[in-house]
Amino acid sequence: MTSGVVIAVLVIYLLILLGLGLWGSKESGSVAGYFVAGKKLPSWVIAFSSNATGESAWLLLGLTGMGYLVGFHALWIVLGEFLGVLLAWKYVAQPFKEYTDRYNSITVPDYLTARFHDERHVIRVISAVIILSMVTAYTAAQLTASGKAFESFLGTSYSGGVWIGAAVILYYTTVGGFKAVAYSDFLQGLLMFACLSVLPIVGIAALGGWSPFIDGLRAQDPNLLALMGANGFSPAGIISVAGFIAIGFAFLGSPQLLTRFVAARSQRDILQGGKIAVGCILVFDIGAVFGGMAGRVLFPELPDPETILPLMSTTLFPDVFTGVFLVVVLAAIMSTVDSLLILASSSVVRDVIQQIFRPKVRELRLTLYGKAVTVLIGAAALTAALTESRAIFWFVLFAWSGLASAFTPVVLCSLFWKGTTRLGVIWGMVSGFLAAILWVVIFKEGFFDLYEMIPGFVIGFGVTVGVSLVTGAPDGAEEEMVSVGEAVKVASREKGL
Repeated sequence: MTSGVVIAVLVIYLLILLGLGLWGSKESGSVAGYFVAGKKLPSWVIAFSSNATGESAWLLLGLTGMGYLVGFHALWIVLGEFLGVLLAWKYVAQPFKEYTDRYNSITVPDYLTARFHDERHVIRVISAVIILSMVTAYTAAQLTASGKAFESFLGTSYSGGVWIGAAVILYYTTVGGFKAVAYSDFLQGLLMFACLSVLPIVGIAALGGWSPFIDGLRAQDPNLLALMGANGFSPAGIISVAGFIAIGFAFLGSPQLLTRFVAARSQRDILQGGKIAVGCILVFDIGAVFGGMAGRVLFPELPDPETILPLMSTTLFPDVFTGVFLVVVLAAIMSTVDSLLILASSSVVRDVIQQIFRPKVRELRLTLYGKAVTVLIGAAALTAALTESRAIFWFVLFAWSGLASAFTPVVLCSLFWKGTTRLGVIWGMVSGFLAAILWVVIFKEGFFDLYEMIPGFVIGFGVTVGVSLVTGAPDGAEEEMVSVGEAVKVASREKGL
């Protein structure tokens, strides 16, 4: 039976989000305001927003489910994400922020177009196609998670949960723009941090402590205690580890995450935000994995491991905390979907409509276009979520890898290699994206299920470098890279780093 307390907690949370939408609407009257909050976000907001966006329902339902399925082997995901977040904030964030401020860029395609003088807008068009396809799939997977959450916690229908989640997200994202998105992500990130700090502690305590927890895992399956998993130091085991670690490297170049660096108030906020983000990701991931492992001992042989967190919350916690856990799952979903919708909308409105077809159109009209596109993409994802059933973990990873394979190699080359060229970027994006897709469709089963981001990244990087070597870099590229590097060093010295 659904508790009134659980529903009350949920209603309060949803009302807060609606309020954030109205509050954020004051900033959404311009293109920069709607898509990057006027570049005024402080460190603590961009840190939590970045991590909340990167984690999604994949963290609360998918990663807890993976901890449930494979035990300690899932800790390789923790290592990968820790390294990805650390490297992104330490090496990517500052130069990317410096470049985008110099170009007055709002989107990643904005930056790449300016960086490589793409007067034909080929980069913008290719980016829009990639982003729209992956974002629709990614968003559909998150709305699938919304349906699972409502079904597991409240006993509502799956479709009803999808509809409720979609309606709330579309409202505050459309009305409030990126400011509402970022501050709602901050709230959602705090909730995720708190609950994932508590979940494994309560779960292990319910088992009687650490020793009964370990003994219980061993009794279930000794392989749950093996870092290399059931396959050991075999080709399959090594490939599994590599794939898990590779998950984290999308943080280095995925456009929905890079947007947080664009929106930062200053380099100082980038430096401060990095420390918060790295600590936060460790709590997120370790809490999810160990929570899932505790759940494996408490509730063995679940038909759907991705329901372990809802089950633990309703069994081990009072009603008010069950309500909070429902809110946290929804927070993980919403913090990703809202960012994806803004990303897709900006790729259409900023990169295609404004920059290619209607450069002189008024700002207010462009923001109205942005709102309309947000609704249309959300509607497409809603339709997909209602008509198809998916495993959240694996489908999110597919969309995650598609975006990362297209953008991460070219972004890294553009920041750190003076020889990168316009054609190198164009062909690198296309090849990385297609490699990830084709790997899943044709090759994956024959190579021990090697995660598609690895071949996507390798091929995307290789093609970017190879094509760049036989084409010419833009004039002044080396001088500009040196100038940006010096500016970053100055900012770091001023902060005492």
